[in-house]
Amino acid sequence: MHQAIRHYMSANPRTVGPRDTLYRARQLMQASAIRHLPVVDRGRLVGVITERDIHLLEGVGQPPSHSHVEDAMTPDPFVVSADAPVHVVARAMADHKLGSAIVLDEGRVAGIFCATDALRALSELFDEYFSAPTSDRWGRPISPRLEP
Repeated sequence: MHQAIRHYMSANPRTVGPRDTLYRARQLMQASAIRHLPVVDRGRLVGVITERDIHLLEGVGQPPSHSHVEDAMTPDPFVVSADAPVHVVARAMADHKLGSAIVLDEGRVAGIFCATDALRALSELFDEYFSAPTSDRWGRPISPRLEP
């Protein structure tokens, strides 16, 4: 099994700018069937906007066509390197109830790793675990061991 986030992230994600409207962010999310968008200003990550962020702002009466991404985004999102171990990132996301991690490679947004990606990684781990042999060629039991 691959261990690094780069093998499970969605590479080259769509991004929005802080001055884009929430309407534009929602349109991008719907067109791409995603729930998280990195917010980039002049090539630098400044936040993340989620479908939930947009709904929360609408709940206080702000129409998406008149509000900007910067009004609803989460500044300083959870970021990881492309080489970060998948199990470490997934654990941090679960512990802190985060829906995504923005993957940076040399300071630029290279991908996004979300809960769906973590489930795919877990599924591959289970597939590998359950397809491993349970005995050697002489019939002696092999105790399965998962790599960290």
